[in-house]
Amino acid sequence: QVQLVESGGGLVRTGSSLRLACAWSGFTFEDYGIAWFRHAPGKEREGLSCFTSDDAYTYYADSVKGRFAMSIDKAKNTMFLQMNSLEPEDPAVYFCAAEDLTPHGHGFCGEVTLAQSRHYFTSWGQGTQVTVSS
Repeated sequence: QVQLVESGGGLVRTGSSLRLACAWSGFTFEDYGIAWFRHAPGKEREGLSCFTSDDAYTYYADSVKGRFAMSIDKAKNTMFLQMNSLEPEDPAVYFCAAEDLTPHGHGFCGEVTLAQSRHYFTSWGQGTQVTVSS
């Protein structure tokens, strides 16, 4: 059973940094695609980053490219989202997600995958709240 648990959210000031963590269990990392999303009130869920070990490539949405960085600690079964220069537009509930790559093959991560997340990702964490104050 796939389980994902986010942590690290909180209240920070504009311009500051925050690192989120997502601990996973129940799957083999090399067989899955993993990603970060966020969902702000009144907005659609937004895909932020996505990684698969077979492609060895991290895809970033334009909205966070250069400010956010995704990393993985395989020894701890944990992935991270380092968020820098947080802006008033960044507050949201942040989620990690995972998907078995067996039906998808190579090139899983991309704009379409993140935009149509409900069709591609079946395992989700409970989310962690990020609030940015001015």
